Amino acid sequence: MRTPSHRPRGHQDSGRRPLRHAIGATVAVSAAVVALVTPAAAADTSPHSPSSTSGGAAPADTTTTHAGATTAQERDRISAYWTPERMKLAGALVPEITPVPEDDDTPDDPRPLPPNTPDSGSVWTHGGAVVKNVGRLFFTFSDGYDGSCTATVVIGANRSTVVTAAHCLRGVGSPSADDTWNHNFYFVPGYRNGTKPLGGFTIRTMATSSRWDADPDTTGSSDVAAAGYDTGLLVANPAAGGRPIEDVTGSQRIGFDRPVEDEFVHAFGYPDYGLNDPGDKYVGSRMIHCAGTSHPGPEVPLLWGEGCDMSAGSSGGPHLAHFDTRTGTGTVVGVTTTDEELAGGQTPTLYATRFGDSAHRLYDWAQSR
Repeated sequence: MRTPSHRPRGHQDSGRRPLRHAIGATVAVSAAVVALVTPAAAADTSPHSPSSTSGGAAPADTTTTHAGATTAQERDRISAYWTPERMKLAGALVPEITPVPEDDDTPDDPRPLPPNTPDSGSVWTHGGAVVKNVGRLFFTFSDGYDGSCTATVVIGANRSTVVTAAHCLRGVGSPSADDTWNHNFYFVPGYRNGTKPLGGFTIRTMATSSRWDADPDTTGSSDVAAAGYDTGLLVANPAAGGRPIEDVTGSQRIGFDRPVEDEFVHAFGYPDYGLNDPGDKYVGSRMIHCAGTSHPGPEVPLLWGEGCDMSAGSSGGPHLAHFDTRTGTGTVVGVTTTDEELAGGQTPTLYATRFGDSAHRLYDWAQSR
């Protein structure tokens, strides 16, 4: 999973979006990573202020924000846009000729999964809170085609906080440029086979690290992600009746502690690259689960991953520590960023941007929105 150049007819360069199958071509880590990864960033215990390759000090890591659907008219338009068929085909490279995938009718299993059971990728059938507060995040690229990622409702003072990957929200570039941010954001918690079990939520506002404001001619999305800045925060609009999303879906805890080697972690997501490659078994119909011990990426040690075969569409999905398989609750400690093609390690591995002080800054920003 790597930042792709989105569409055959699109004009974005291949460093605009981070995951290999996230829709297209692969991107190598450039020398810009050296400018972004510093002892302060690696330790994630103090504000990120890495040096630039020219020897000058880079701007401090701050919060870059972007407005979403702020009017009733815009919320209604976006809700109407995301029909069942459009959601099912989000992520297809050529949706005009892509067959609508069949529903996944894998039967649910009410029995809890035994603790610490490794899983390299399977439909999550065991219920619990995670099937309510994790869902698909839909959006439209600047070229007019639709994509999707995964996102999670987390505990927040505003009861409206949703976390995903920054590269699901935008590409590298000026935050005021028309093609930097995606649009038509729509979060469907508990998405399943084109349905909205708990309704759909438009997004009021969103934020990423200011590292994404970099010049795309010298820095790619994979560079920023590899340096540990691939966290995006969303503030959801309330449901039609005025209830905040957390009151509808419940929430997962969120944690910002230093990663622990060999910690057992559960990952969830909605991979969908099977829409484009018949060799990939996932088409985004159901939520997929992986679990295993977590290790840093040999090539990109700021990213931590577990054995998992999820592909495009899983970007932004939660990596949960202390996950209780009986209740479906845990602590989100990171979000899916990439796979072994960028970070190294065994095949397959799904890597997360782990939350540190930069993510904490974004989370704090969201609480007052």
